[in-house]
Amino acid sequence: MAEFILSAFSDEAGGGICEQIAALKRNGLTHTEPRGLDHGNISEYTAEQCKELRKILDDNGIGVSAIGSPFGKINIADDFTPHFELFKRNVENACILGTDKIRMFSFFFNETQTHEEYRDEVFERLEKFADYSLKSGVWCCHENEKDIYGDTAEYCLDIYKTFKGKIKGVFDPANFIQCGVEIIPAYEMLEEYIEYMHVKDCIFETGKVVPAGKGDGQLVELLRRFSKKDGKRILTLEPHLTVFEGLAALEGEGGTADQLKDDFTYPSQTASFDAASAALHNVLSQI
Repeated sequence: MAEFILSAFSDEAGGGICEQIAALKRNGLTHTEPRGLDHGNISEYTAEQCKELRKILDDNGIGVSAIGSPFGKINIADDFTPHFELFKRNVENACILGTDKIRMFSFFFNETQTHEEYRDEVFERLEKFADYSLKSGVWCCHENEKDIYGDTAEYCLDIYKTFKGKIKGVFDPANFIQCGVEIIPAYEMLEEYIEYMHVKDCIFETGKVVPAGKGDGQLVELLRRFSKKDGKRILTLEPHLTVFEGLAALEGEGGTADQLKDDFTYPSQTASFDAASAALHNVLSQI
């Protein structure tokens, strides 16, 4: 059985790194996948800023599971050179922060374009990412996402087979659902390539993200299967829940506030993060 390492995009709890650390500790999460921080996105951090961040995290006993980067999340027609230069800097940042993983994507393209039309260029860029990062012992971990090359299980498989031993997979069930992909067949297709998993659930009919176990992601069965391999396996919580700041003001007004709560809408980022964390622990308790 796997030993799950519980991480999160802690910027979804709101605030800077100190508030994020408090949210992680409050919810029994030991790692973070840094993304939004005090000085902007992690991709914009300098080596010195990463050293400062590492000290704060170490002092609080929080590890870094992966760099939550936006690399590969530009249009295939955009200039790749400055994007790649920033990627290089973040390979160094990953090493400073003590992780061997960078989450990345496989490029957007326009509705009038096809996967096949841009496959060669997408793969050329992915190879540059992977070849450069592996020199430092850092893995590119590709996340499935709407409107990029790797949006469905079949296109992700194309990436993972082509770059086997060079690029690993991040399985995001909610993103698959929003592309009309059935979860368990997708997992079966990609299982051998999956390095870690995002904990994010979704409803097929509406595309709305909901707490783990409340949608069509079959999170209990999915994580049960993911737990079968021995060793440490990372689960990164990505709440993406609806925050409605006026919700608290509706308390005492009867059905309106209750209806919003039932729709998994929360009065603050803190409340939504805590609810997502509780749902994750509830799913794990069923495995």
